[in-house]
Amino acid sequence: MDILIKPVVTEKMTDQSEKLNRYGFVVDHTANKIQIKNAVEKMYGVSVETVNTMNYAGKSKSKFTKAGLISGKTNKYKKAIVTVTDGDVIDFYSNI
Repeated sequence: MDILIKPVVTEKMTDQSEKLNRYGFVVDHTANKIQIKNAVEKMYGVSVETVNTMNYAGKSKSKFTKAGLISGKTNKYKKAIVTVTDGDVIDFYSNI
């Protein structure tokens, strides 16, 4: 899928998935909520209730090295929090 890049597996998202049936994904920054909903339903076979999205801008970073000051920028990305219906579960570890 071009829309879903990778799942977000952190302590906070694992806690939300256990208690609130919410799962996090890093998605394509041009995707809208309807496309994200259809992609999750098609890929994992669950029914999605809501989709919340967040846009993260790239940050400027700089560091001092022996060669001098090196500056750059981190990538921008979009994160989606998907709430599935009760009884549906997404298992990220089934393919391992």
